[in-house]
Amino acid sequence: MGSPTLAGSERLQAEGGGMDYRDWVRRSYLELVSSNHHSVQALSWRKLYLSRAKLKASSRTSALLSGFAMVAMVEVELDMKYDYPRALLIAFSVCTTVLVAVHLFALLISTCILPNVEAVSNIHNLNSVSESPHERMHHYIELAWGFSTALGILLFLAEVVLLCWMKFLPVDAVRPSQTALAEEAAKFALAAAAAANNNCSRVPEPGGGGATTTAATSGWHAALASTIIMVPVGVIFVVFAVHFYRSLVRHKTDRHHQEIEELHKIKVQLDGHERGLQAV
Repeated sequence: MGSPTLAGSERLQAEGGGMDYRDWVRRSYLELVSSNHHSVQALSWRKLYLSRAKLKASSRTSALLSGFAMVAMVEVELDMKYDYPRALLIAFSVCTTVLVAVHLFALLISTCILPNVEAVSNIHNLNSVSESPHERMHHYIELAWGFSTALGILLFLAEVVLLCWMKFLPVDAVRPSQTALAEEAAKFALAAAAAANNNCSRVPEPGGGGATTTAATSGWHAALASTIIMVPVGVIFVVFAVHFYRSLVRHKTDRHHQEIEELHKIKVQLDGHERGLQAV
């Protein structure tokens, strides 16, 4: 009575038209390697499409927000009669400049890399994915994505708050009335005449006729209201960004675990085929 292995080999040879057990193991191994190669190619194409989508989103977002920032700086009308706080003017100028610079840098990266990725993605060939520079430029793509979405949007929220302060702060600002200005001018004239009669070399200066007071006005309350609304919005944005990236990393980790398990199953199958081949 023959062994089970030899009987199985004879059965495979009878069913497969002359194919013995060795040929069957070799064909199974080639099929496994081919399927693994196609899965690697599919993963590479997925990364290419993801990089292309990130570059497109970064270019559109950066162009839009940088344009809004430039329009905000150009179109804002400063009240020349109002004494703006120096810190507010410096903060508005710095925030606008950094916002435009960050978005233009992200737009530059997207404009330089996107045409090369688009050229490869339009070729319907599985092996052409290796010609795309998305793998080597991965860090630059992620940098553009982070500048355009995370840092750029936070700076834009800060820009909105500063713009509200610049726009609403001079509204209903308390200034001296015309009567008060006339009284101040009369007192200054009398003081100057008295100084001239007494031959004094020092003439008293007027007491700040055009200065504005620091009393809380409706414009100040409006700017404060916009700040109070925007602070929770910024906090929610940061929390959502952290939660999104944590969920994305968790998803990628689960996918890697599944791929490792699939590779382990393939290894077990190949080891079993090698044992059967050695038994033959």
